[in-house]
Amino acid sequence: MKKEEVLKNAIAGDINAFQTLFGEFQGQLKSYLYRLLADRNDADDLTHDTFIKAFTKISTFNQDSSLKTWVFTIATNLAYDHLRKFKRWQADAQDRGADLAIGSDEVKQAFWKVHDNSPAGAYEMREHIDYCFTCISKTLLIENQVALILKDIYDFQVKEICLILDKTEGVIKHLLNDARSVMTDIFEHRCALINKNGVCHQCSHINEIFNPKQNQQEELMKLELVKASKKYNREQLFALRTLLVKAIDPLHASGTDLHDEIMKCTRTAIGEGDFFNRLPGSEA
Repeated sequence: MKKEEVLKNAIAGDINAFQTLFGEFQGQLKSYLYRLLADRNDADDLTHDTFIKAFTKISTFNQDSSLKTWVFTIATNLAYDHLRKFKRWQADAQDRGADLAIGSDEVKQAFWKVHDNSPAGAYEMREHIDYCFTCISKTLLIENQVALILKDIYDFQVKEICLILDKTEGVIKHLLNDARSVMTDIFEHRCALINKNGVCHQCSHINEIFNPKQNQQEELMKLELVKASKKYNREQLFALRTLLVKAIDPLHASGTDLHDEIMKCTRTAIGEGDFFNRLPGSEA
């Protein structure tokens, strides 16, 4: 059956047809929501809620955009509603998470358990750079974060982002420029991979813990970001970082489960979660 016919059937209320079309971008949608929410369970829940709401309202889809753009609009609005309950993250959120982990044997044991037992419990520096990107992007205003991630990570066109955020092209371009500028500035002053004066060595420090036999300098030099740090300007380095992030699915990578634990620790440290409540022996 042609895609046009499947869409026609979906609009007519055929849930199987809608599931077929939704499935084409469901993985991308879920990873997008994860980058916005920084919580795997919330991303799962909102992906499900998006499916239900989109199918319920499918008769209103007038095909002014692609179905994917229309569904991402619904998901983004749901994410907005969810994120309004929380404050923007500060640039030191990861530092606070690291302090919590260093000071808690329970957290360290939980990390090692996942690392040793999960098939997705490996630690790789390039995946931690992706994790770091997610954390830093949460320092932005929600609409700036959405515009940046849609454009630079998921390759949506500006005109599509205009529809998703209900903004003019000029506003979207301003949101993108502002988001890139803020993110670039934070990375320039924070990331030790691209700046000797950077305050954060977290990715290499954690690598030393979980991969003690690995040659740290050799591992660092595998990263294009490090190779280019002396010859590229800050905007070019940010673009390289986004290319690295685009190549990683934060929900299906070799270290997904370990990074999920690290993210839970970070969220607990800033008051958005309770890492300890879900450990064995804790109260329900």
